[in-house]
Amino acid sequence: MDNGEVPPRKLDLEKVRAALDAQLVALDEPPFDGPATTLPRALVAAVLAAYDRGLQPERDAARQAVRYLLDRLATAAPGRTVEVRVPPYAAVQAIAGPRHTRGTPPNVVETDGRTWIELALGRLTWGEAMAKGAVSASGSRADLSEHLPLQDDPTG
Repeated sequence: MDNGEVPPRKLDLEKVRAALDAQLVALDEPPFDGPATTLPRALVAAVLAAYDRGLQPERDAARQAVRYLLDRLATAAPGRTVEVRVPPYAAVQAIAGPRHTRGTPPNVVETDGRTWIELALGRLTWGEAMAKGAVSASGSRADLSEHLPLQDDPTG
C-alpha cells in the first residue's frame, strides 16, 4: 500500500477454529461443525456466550475475537490517525487523517475486550461506553461512534 496504510492481519482459520473449539468445550457445547467462512462470527458468538453466562472466556478465544473485530475496524476505516488498543489482546491503527509515525499517538482509544466486542456488535453504544467509563479516548479524532457497530450481533 503506497499510502502508508498497514493491511490488516490475515486471519489464521486454524487458530480461530482451535480457539473456538476450546471455548465451546469450556461452555459444554459440541465442537464447531459449520463452514470455515463462518468461523470468526461463531467465535465471537461463543465468547459472548461465555460473558453472558458470567464466565471469563478462554484467553485465546477472547484474543482471536478481539483481533478479528479490530481488523474489521481497520478494514472498514483504513488509516493511521487513531490507535485502538484492547490490552492485552491487540491494537490497530485506523481512521483516515493525519498520519502518526512516532511516540504516543495523539488519538488513542483504549478499552477492555468485552467492551470492545460489545461496541463492535452494537450491544453497547459509544456514548454508553464513554458515560460508564468503559472506554478511554484521547485526541480530537478518537470518537469511533461513526464507525460502530462493525457487524450485527451473531447471538441476537
